[in-house]
Amino acid sequence: MCVHASLRARSYAWHAGTVTTPPGLRERKKQATREALREAALRLAVERGPDNVRVEEIAEAAGVSPRTYNNYFASREQAIVAAVTAGREARIASAVAARPAGVRLADAVTEAVVEQYTNTGGREREVLLLITTRTPLLDAFLDTTADIEPPLTTVIAERLGGAEAPTARVLAASVAAAVRIALEGWLRPAGNAGFPESFGAGGLVVPSGSLPDQLRAALAPLAPAFDAAERRIQS
Repeated sequence: MCVHASLRARSYAWHAGTVTTPPGLRERKKQATREALREAALRLAVERGPDNVRVEEIAEAAGVSPRTYNNYFASREQAIVAAVTAGREARIASAVAARPAGVRLADAVTEAVVEQYTNTGGREREVLLLITTRTPLLDAFLDTTADIEPPLTTVIAERLGGAEAPTARVLAASVAAAVRIALEGWLRPAGNAGFPESFGAGGLVVPSGSLPDQLRAALAPLAPAFDAAERRIQS
């Protein structure tokens, strides 16, 4: 059940970022249910503490059954994290697509990622503090980086003329991995080189260094591969 729910969530994120026609009534209802669940999960986690919230309580607060909850999220941690990460992967893809065609693809991707991961409001910073106090929440937060791959694959393939689909997927998956590595480095507990093995369940993660700098450093090794892919379609 958990694996299927996770796959459903990622499939939804992909289509939400690539479909341009207005959603139908059924899709709008599903979107509303998803939003109600993640908002209820976050509210209860802030009020009671993440460890004192059950899936059944989140479902009740959102006005749905636990079975319906499982159609959208695989765990309470996934729902809590989704309250602040929902739509980020689609916004990254949209930002890349919006860059002028003359902009180097590696630069377009890097700036889109940095922009979406660092332009956060007060709410996101508050929730990030909550997330980093619990290992399961932190793991769920890091897992959301995998959601970058599907919509970014589509956009990269379009930029590469549609004939480089396997290459686009490899590049997008590499971006997702690089972002996760950057976040792991940024969120490593101060003085702890063994993330996340020695991270205590009740410990506080202290962000280390500049997140934009760490994202750019993690993505920099991918630039030659992006450049090579662009040269192939230009030759």
